[in-house]
Amino acid sequence: MNPTPQDDLPPMTEQRRKGLATMSEVYGWEMSDGPGDFFAHTADQVFGEVWSREGLTHRDRRLVLLGALAANGQVDVAEIQAAAALGNGELTPEELNEIGLFLCYYVGWPLGTKMTMMFGEVAGKHRKSEH
Repeated sequence: MNPTPQDDLPPMTEQRRKGLATMSEVYGWEMSDGPGDFFAHTADQVFGEVWSREGLTHRDRRLVLLGALAANGQVDVAEIQAAAALGNGELTPEELNEIGLFLCYYVGWPLGTKMTMMFGEVAGKHRKSEH
């Protein structure tokens, strides 16, 4: 019998459960455990600690993250965040459009325009999925 990737996973800790639950909330789909140190740090620390802290909502954190991703030209990763924000009802297509215009002034017009165009594509896909 061949081992499955789940066979390589350590026993589930409370920290991992918390991280996976938060990841599921943030992205809007059921997140399962994964192997390796990278996944462990992502689940346990990034989501089990940072995204779970009091003081900011998921929406607040998503807005900060979108700005940071835009500033670093990470449009592909921002696309995942924008889709999750729409799917979770944290942002509307109109708000994403406004964010894109706002970013033009802070990250530069070309990059802000790229973000705005991506936001429009994500919003279009979101609208289609609602019908």
